Amino acid sequence: MFRHILKAAALCLLLLPNAMTAQTKKTFTLDDLMWGGSNYWNLMPRSHFAAWWGNCLVENVSDAVKQITDAKGRTLKTPVTLFTESDVRAALDQAKHGQLHGTGSASFPEAGSPIVQLNTSKGIVRYNWQTRTVTAFVPTERGTQASKMAANMAIAFVKDYNVYVTTPDGTTRQVSHDGNRELQYGLSVHRDEFGIHEGLFWSPKGSLLAFYRMDQTMVTDFPLVDNSPRVATLAPEKYPMAGMTSHKVSVGIYNPATGRTVYLKTADPTDRYFTNIAWSPDEKTVYMFELPRTQDKAELIRYDAATGDCLGTLYTETNARYVEPMHPIVFLPWDATHYIMQSRRDGYNHLYLCSVNGGEPVQLTRGEYEVTEMVGFNAAKRSIVYVSNEGSPIERHIFSVSVKDGKRQRLSADGGSHHPSLSAGGTYVCDTWSNPGMYRRYDLLNTAKAGSAQTLWQLPNPWQDYDVPQVKNGTIKAADGKTDLYYRMVLPTNFDANKKYPAVVYVYGGPHAHNVEASWMYMTRPWEIYMAQRGYVIFVVDNRGSEDRGFAFESVTHRHLGDTEMADQIEGVKFLKQQPFVDADRLGVHGWSFGGFMTTNLMCSYPDVFKVGVAGGPVIDWKFYEVMYGERYMDTPQENPEGYKSSSLLNKAKNLKGRLQIIVGYNDPTCVLQHSLSFLRACEDAGTQPDYFVYPGQGHNMMGRDMVHLHERITRYFDDYLKGER
Repeated sequence: MFRHILKAAALCLLLLPNAMTAQTKKTFTLDDLMWGGSNYWNLMPRSHFAAWWGNCLVENVSDAVKQITDAKGRTLKTPVTLFTESDVRAALDQAKHGQLHGTGSASFPEAGSPIVQLNTSKGIVRYNWQTRTVTAFVPTERGTQASKMAANMAIAFVKDYNVYVTTPDGTTRQVSHDGNRELQYGLSVHRDEFGIHEGLFWSPKGSLLAFYRMDQTMVTDFPLVDNSPRVATLAPEKYPMAGMTSHKVSVGIYNPATGRTVYLKTADPTDRYFTNIAWSPDEKTVYMFELPRTQDKAELIRYDAATGDCLGTLYTETNARYVEPMHPIVFLPWDATHYIMQSRRDGYNHLYLCSVNGGEPVQLTRGEYEVTEMVGFNAAKRSIVYVSNEGSPIERHIFSVSVKDGKRQRLSADGGSHHPSLSAGGTYVCDTWSNPGMYRRYDLLNTAKAGSAQTLWQLPNPWQDYDVPQVKNGTIKAADGKTDLYYRMVLPTNFDANKKYPAVVYVYGGPHAHNVEASWMYMTRPWEIYMAQRGYVIFVVDNRGSEDRGFAFESVTHRHLGDTEMADQIEGVKFLKQQPFVDADRLGVHGWSFGGFMTTNLMCSYPDVFKVGVAGGPVIDWKFYEVMYGERYMDTPQENPEGYKSSSLLNKAKNLKGRLQIIVGYNDPTCVLQHSLSFLRACEDAGTQPDYFVYPGQGHNMMGRDMVHLHERITRYFDDYLKGER
């Protein structure tokens, strides 16, 4: 639902400064802290660009791209310059292939070959740094809605809802011809649920293209409006609400050599979901997870890529609550008859070794922790490199596990949150990581040796001249009295334990997201820094229902969203009130998306606890939310009328006592305006008084300068009604 938004926001956490003493330190403005701010990019620290050239690591320093390690993982005493951006620009100017988009996205197709692949304003180029010439160029169409490049440099792209393919010789062919807003080709489907982020899937060598086709003609339109013209126009969004008619999806296979398209002969696509498309190494077979609308069963089914014929079901998983496949299968590089599958079949997301001939999956990782990312393979050692939170739910560590015997070892350094980039052969990892007290470090790891970390770079505190608050971390017990919940508490700058401070609970609370992690400053958000400067305590706790703690932890909220989550947040409030420096009479709450739902719910369910709330883009009634997400966690309104009734905030509008501001994007396609407008109507009928603010032209989240405006408005509301005397 909102995970992409939170992940994007999490990247900004790495930009925060070290906690330091407040003597003569500068203070931040929202223009400094918020992306979209006028001074944000001036204060943003520069990361190291690093990429793999086979098993050699290269970095971008100023204008030059340099090799810094050899193929055996040894750091070169003197880095070797491979090419400069000036050299590339000169070659592009001569070939008239557009302006270079920097070297941050550079990739190196072949180990030992002096070829780098780069993006330009006109397309994708391959540049030979020895001859200083462009060796290949594939143009990209303007106005494309999506694009995907194959291993052979063929490009598939979507324009006006139709799929096109440009082959390596530069020839472009139109694959579909009847695309429109209601019949879309090559785009993401099922509203980005089930791990779906795209609609184009090249086979391993680029010989075939799989693509989604989504028929939405039967889905109701939600009447969004474009206010930018002098006379506003309709900009409707196809929006299947819970319990209502949904779209139908099919999967096509296009062969550029023949120009033919075949469609997979799936079961009736009515009320069926197709996700996690994967190719066999020989490009002859397509694999896909399929679910009924009830989402209580997932089947891994394979199809003949040449005919579209169904070749049978390889694996079936059921769960009375829901099954949620999020990752395509991945074949072993050394054995095309076996693949790795991720599943929560034992209650936690783990890796399983499976055979194309069927049989019981072999569990490779096991324990009360989650595998959060499968990074790739060390083919020589026949092991898998992955990330998990084994050891601590708030840490992320890099591990390897042997496919042969399941022996695993941790590769990353102690503590923190680690983000690996794997070399082409899988022998080495460039590990970018931080911990609560360290801003950012880059280590080189050998994936076959535990304890092999070599520090490449450790970046200094980028904002050492600024005043930054102290951040505390710990655990409290959930409302069940036994489950540990992790929290973050941000104290005001110039903190005085003898004073009483207003406090704001920042909340998200929903699945596929977490707020507390052992990365830099425990994942403190920029706005929290700003509020701490203004004399607030900020408190954040990850309640049951949030991610990466196992299926039972997440699914305890099934069929009654909001109840367990609020109970756990109130346990956090009890802990907060026990702190002698917190003014229990001045408590606020703020959140966005699911957090907007939680904020409104908490304000109306506990009207004597919270004095002020700011709810952004809130879900108000789950019957107004979309089919895939809503029915996974709530079933349909027809199947679960009591659950929908108890979770509806329309029924709680009469309880509102404090100051509640609701903020929405006028063109929000995720939490459509029916949510907030219905709540306003319910409050009007009940005689309660929320405040309301709208950003015309914005979607579910504010973009550009509106981010600064938004956070100024949120801050002012707390200043006026929580910190102030109104």
